[in-house]
Amino acid sequence: MTTATDLAALLGQVNADRMTATIATLAGDPMAGRRVGSPGGGAARAWLVNQLTDLGADVYTEAFPIRAVPQVYEAPTVTWGDRNGSAALVFGRQVAIHPASADAVDTRRGALGVAGSDDPAGRWLVVPAEMSLFDAYRDTRDAAGLLVRRPVDAEGWQFTMLAGPDPGPLPVLTLDPDTHHAVLAAAAAGDGWLDGATPLRRDDVTGTNIHAKLREPVPGGADLLLTAHYDGVGDHPGLRLPGASDNATGVAAVLEAARILTTGLPGGVGLSVALLDGEEVGALGSAHHANQLRAQGAAPLVVNVDGAGRLDGAAAVEAGGPAHRLLALLDQAGRHTGVPLAAGPVASDNRRYGGVGLAAVGIGAGMGGYHSPADTPDKVDSATLAAIAGLVVATVHLAATTPATLSSSIGDKR
Repeated sequence: MTTATDLAALLGQVNADRMTATIATLAGDPMAGRRVGSPGGGAARAWLVNQLTDLGADVYTEAFPIRAVPQVYEAPTVTWGDRNGSAALVFGRQVAIHPASADAVDTRRGALGVAGSDDPAGRWLVVPAEMSLFDAYRDTRDAAGLLVRRPVDAEGWQFTMLAGPDPGPLPVLTLDPDTHHAVLAAAAAGDGWLDGATPLRRDDVTGTNIHAKLREPVPGGADLLLTAHYDGVGDHPGLRLPGASDNATGVAAVLEAARILTTGLPGGVGLSVALLDGEEVGALGSAHHANQLRAQGAAPLVVNVDGAGRLDGAAAVEAGGPAHRLLALLDQAGRHTGVPLAAGPVASDNRRYGGVGLAAVGIGAGMGGYHSPADTPDKVDSATLAAIAGLVVATVHLAATTPATLSSSIGDKR
């Protein structure tokens, strides 16, 4: 067994190739984007249970209900035109369905108008970039639908969101900036039309967290919980959304750290893993688990990883709950491993644990292609994977072996 004081030996066990293989599996076709409640999510869960069982963990799963998860069930056909001709829009790039859209599988044809300016009846209303969707709804009587602007990533893909507002009364399509500009200009000129549909249903599904106990703590001893969400936004008809960085990388880093730490900590130090479902619909898996821990009176130190795809200067760190000491440990681990850290938003499961009063930190080193077909395994930086996994290993090791009082330059955000 590796001695508890030999941190260098533990860090030497970090294997980027093993993590890369994990990401390739989770982002592969059979997992189908890992949307909560989907067959792809179930396939990912079964594979992850096996991985944790192979580490010798006591593994169990826990289900919880989730309502109204958006699901594009048919690729929308959208065409627009003006006096200069017509064009079919490319799903995922030029056009997508807004999560607040009504479900409308039948194509609606209407003239173009400008929201807030033109008579809405029968028209597809183009919402100016500076107008909110809420304001656009003020005068939409008998409108065919709304057209809103949405940014694209560096490869020209729109991002997919599952968490968002409740469905509104109208079909709502999102247009990339160039298409939105052209359609708005046509609408302002009193020219143009659009044919479009929004096949978007909302399914009540079951989310399922994966829990693994690797080491039992002694009373009063250090107890660590490593977390990452394994769900993604899921594939669309004809579009693969692999979810490599978000968050197959976080899962891979947590699994690698758990493998190393299981035999690399002193006796009496507790170590558990929670691979969480439903993060993309509002961090519901971590909310479920955090409330359980609070009801049980448990108080592990929580380290959550959401994104380990590519370091861009420094890994973002966000703390919640009474996390001063945990932040200090993470700060010390960053200095030891050479991973630069900076206080920054990590809007993920760590917030749910911090919200119930647990010491929690979130670590994020995401990359481009967020929630789009561009989030592919080949873009993940193996050095970043190794760095984040090593950072987690060092943080947990230090939690088990250092004095209770430490200072941190990162800052304790509560």
